[in-house]
Amino acid sequence: MKPSEQPVRPPFPEALVHRLEARFGTRISRAESIRAHHGHDESHFPDAAPDAVVFVHSTAEVAEVVRACGEFDVPLIPFGVGSSLEGHILATRGGVCIDCSEMNAVLDIRAEDMLVVVQPGVTRKQLNAALHGTGLFFPIDPGADASLGGMAATRASGTNAVRYGTMRENVLGLTAVMADGRVIRTGGRARKSAAGYDLTRLLVGSEGTLGVITELTVRLHPLPEATSAAVCAFPDVVSAVNTVIQTIQLGVPVARIELVDELGVRAINRYSKTTLREAPMLFFEFHGSPAGVDEQARTVQELASENGGLDFEWAERPEDRSRLWAARHDAYFASLNLRPNSRAITTDVCVPISTLAECVSATQADIEASGLIAPIVGHVGDGNFHAIILVDPEDDAEGARAEALNRRIVERALAMGGTCTGEHGIGIGKQGFLVQEHGEAVDFMRAIKQALDPRNLLNPGKVVPGL
Repeated sequence: MKPSEQPVRPPFPEALVHRLEARFGTRISRAESIRAHHGHDESHFPDAAPDAVVFVHSTAEVAEVVRACGEFDVPLIPFGVGSSLEGHILATRGGVCIDCSEMNAVLDIRAEDMLVVVQPGVTRKQLNAALHGTGLFFPIDPGADASLGGMAATRASGTNAVRYGTMRENVLGLTAVMADGRVIRTGGRARKSAAGYDLTRLLVGSEGTLGVITELTVRLHPLPEATSAAVCAFPDVVSAVNTVIQTIQLGVPVARIELVDELGVRAINRYSKTTLREAPMLFFEFHGSPAGVDEQARTVQELASENGGLDFEWAERPEDRSRLWAARHDAYFASLNLRPNSRAITTDVCVPISTLAECVSATQADIEASGLIAPIVGHVGDGNFHAIILVDPEDDAEGARAEALNRRIVERALAMGGTCTGEHGIGIGKQGFLVQEHGEAVDFMRAIKQALDPRNLLNPGKVVPGL
């Protein structure tokens, strides 16, 4: 969306400012720097600052802000840490940003039930630090140290999803403030329920358009008795992906399988000062008993060897594993470093595992034909991969070429029975693809949005086209 395409923002009501200032004092800000920070994410879309930012501390305070904004027909945008990649937190129609970062308490660790109750501002690293000594951990790892509220809102996943699932599978229940200020609680602590509509799953992935999440109950998992990591280079991406397909089809319970293409490895070496072989590479991690981890790793090593794998290297010490995965997580910023002052258009398709090699190979050909710089990385264990397309933000023609490349990648994934977004969400930029993917079902999504938020005040302009 270009600045000229953004909706006209109505004047911000001074009466609302006075009310919020009277209630929240210094916890409401209209300072330009604060507003700018809350109108910027990691996407390539133009920044769009809110008119005001309120730092909330409780569900009751969120409800107060929602009700006050409702009286003045002012939009609301929930905010976690601002790490989204699809423009979710951009205030394209102005309004009030509800910053939940100070709602960051771990409320109740139920180790015997393998669950925890948290506020939405708790980040994944903070949660795992709080779980130290319990023998449990929270496995969802999207790379950034995102807030759990934001991760639930975007239905995040990441590197561990191939074994532990996504936020969809790991959120048992939540508390949310709806558009009219009412507070609802969905799900619970039981591992399953057949009571009524599954409102938890409805709100997980709704990107702040249906309610503001203020509390979550999430699953925990046992820390593995043994953990081992490895990297392996391949002669080409297809050989690497074929190894992934065979691993999954054999039922090897690998915890992580990450792909980085040759250009991506080169970027990581420069950025993270590593010395990895500059060839297409798979990053593996194995969890389980010592014997189970050894068996998994040997099976994968044999498969890799059959596909031309080279330099299968182990990282068994915790510090070596941490260094390895830090390098993988830095792939996005390492890629940006390939072209200083560029911005990234990050694709996010996910396809059935049987079509992955064909899809990645065709994407490589598209990138080469486009003349653009676009490393490929991905959580290929579940068929999800990204092309990080680097563009000059001042070059409209180059931006158009990048958008055309993204369109080809998405349309191919859809034709293969895949999706336009495996984990980043729809946000601003993928609304047209949502229609391509779901057709008339989008009308039902629109009906749900209009029923729950008839004045379209919750994160307007996101997910559903035309709202």
